[in-house]
Amino acid sequence: MNGFRIEHDSMGELKVPADALYGAQTQRAVENFPISGLRLPRTFIRALGLIKAAAAEVNQSLGHLDEARAKAIHQAALAVAEGEYDAHFPIDVFQTGSGTSTNMNANEVIAHLAAREGVEVHPNDHVNFGQSSNDTIPTAIRVGAALLVEESLLPALKHARRVIDRRARELRKVVKTGRTHLMDAMPVTFGQELSTWSTQIDACIDRLKDAMVRVRQLPQGGTAVGTGINTDPKFGPAVARALKRLTGIRFEAADNYFEGIAGQEAAVELSGALKTLAVVVMKIANDLRWMNSGPLAGLGEIELPALQPGSSIMPGKVNPVIPEAATMVAAQVIGNDAAITVAGQSGNFQLNVMLPLIAYDLLQSIELLANVIRLLADKAIAGFKVNRERVAQALALNPILVTALNPVIGYEQGAAIAKRAYKEKRPVLEVAQEMTGLAKEELEKLLDPLALTKGGIHGKGGGGG
Repeated sequence: MNGFRIEHDSMGELKVPADALYGAQTQRAVENFPISGLRLPRTFIRALGLIKAAAAEVNQSLGHLDEARAKAIHQAALAVAEGEYDAHFPIDVFQTGSGTSTNMNANEVIAHLAAREGVEVHPNDHVNFGQSSNDTIPTAIRVGAALLVEESLLPALKHARRVIDRRARELRKVVKTGRTHLMDAMPVTFGQELSTWSTQIDACIDRLKDAMVRVRQLPQGGTAVGTGINTDPKFGPAVARALKRLTGIRFEAADNYFEGIAGQEAAVELSGALKTLAVVVMKIANDLRWMNSGPLAGLGEIELPALQPGSSIMPGKVNPVIPEAATMVAAQVIGNDAAITVAGQSGNFQLNVMLPLIAYDLLQSIELLANVIRLLADKAIAGFKVNRERVAQALALNPILVTALNPVIGYEQGAAIAKRAYKEKRPVLEVAQEMTGLAKEELEKLLDPLALTKGGIHGKGGGGG
């Protein structure tokens, strides 16, 4: 029996590692689910610890736990929340769909820690008093997601927006060839191009904040099926208030516990906002990759900071590694959203039975996005350099500039000028001067690239379209 001790639960005795803080129910889950080696993330364990601490505090205030037990549970649960005992949460993500094994894992660890204070604490009767896995795990999903969004993702997005806005101001008068269909189009400034990214991020912030209104509504207090059996009617609202004090996040009790346990639409909605953000990240990262492409055979409009050698065989090669990492994060988040969508459909009658999967994928998506968005801002956007000579050269030869002459010379003649300019690889201004008879000074004014970025109808004549 070296290295083991005997624990028991309602199904009988079981060998548990001697130094483990958990008990028999956790050990059964370890043995039953050797599937992926993936564990529920740090933020989820933090959320569980906070919930157990809040529950102990509330149960004491309502007269359901004596002061000694409540204090011991509260202190142990906060230590779990702080990450001191993560090694004692070994259960695979792919487990019972309610997450009961992980809830009992937390109950057992907290009970063992509390017992060190000389207080007899039972994982079910005391740590889990007034709770069920069926309301605690959905609550932990929401608490964990709210913590990551408020503490990590929203600050990262606001930081990225500030970086982008600063670069947009710096480059507001630097004109480049615009592109639609990856083909030359009318000119824009770098500032205008970056303003797209800023506005996209701003909209994502709004979407996240809107989704958080529902994420902050907690089903704790519904217990097994939503009726609140075996718990004080005041328990749920009081736990929400306690969690608000512990975290600073505006949690509140759900209006309908049944919905919060059986349905996971709040998580699905939040995942949808994360997927939308992933789409934005993909667009920004790919714009950077295209503009940086080359340096000779690509667009070569910008030069991203050189961070590491790009090839094991081609000396001197430098790749856009941060934008590439960002595109992979975006792909992972989009995949996670698909899994969360399927999992959200698995609410059968009074319980969703894919809760651990929702927890893992949702929290992973938030964390990945928060991390990569900061990297994208700080290691790509903040430091890229514009190749002004290359940009100006391409702009001068852009035949699409002739669009600005439409109100003066008409579409048909404009098309003829553009085709000739492209065929002869000559500036539009030169060809237009030959084919229209307009003075060079007038053409320079009509075709001024910076003026063209400001919109409006140039020259005289009817409207274009």
